[in-house]
Amino acid sequence: MERGDCLQRLMAALRCLPGVGPRSAQRMAFHLLQQDRDGARHLAACLTEALERIGRCQSCRTLTENRVCSRCSDPARDRSLLCVVETPADVLAIDQATVFKGLFFVLHGHLSPLDGIGPEDLGLDLLERRLGEGEVREVILATNSTVEGEATAHYIGEMARRHGVTVSRIAHGVPVGGELEYLDANTLAHAFEGRRAL
Repeated sequence: MERGDCLQRLMAALRCLPGVGPRSAQRMAFHLLQQDRDGARHLAACLTEALERIGRCQSCRTLTENRVCSRCSDPARDRSLLCVVETPADVLAIDQATVFKGLFFVLHGHLSPLDGIGPEDLGLDLLERRLGEGEVREVILATNSTVEGEATAHYIGEMARRHGVTVSRIAHGVPVGGELEYLDANTLAHAFEGRRAL
């Protein structure tokens, strides 16, 4: 089979997806072209529509088709609670797994000076304005438990304290059903630091 430029570009384009290497991209491209051309057309149309219609909420920065997302426009949400997360996927995970009824703020990343990502890249100026308005009483930091996530949480925590806002951090540690002997040292240390009374 001849591999023209178009096929090579398709395989290269598919590699932009997380976890898709050269072999997976090749399998996907051949599947779409050989066995599911209608599916490929539908996928292309959905991607085009999503790129044209989906942007960031002006309030929380999550992905939405509207100027303000459904969570931010919901009057039943507690506007005094603000949960800060790294990605829109984190918002969905928290909404599906918890009973949290406050609002969110999505960073779309974390502080990483080595990668050239500073506070202005994460919308922290917008976050600081929100904190300064006085409506938010507690910021819940739900950034990832990585070095960058912890540094980002520390930075935001200091910002919130300057505005007199209470700061809390989601607990990290032993997962439900986890066994202590299989945990790494950092996870176990976090579990001990975050212990609470019964």
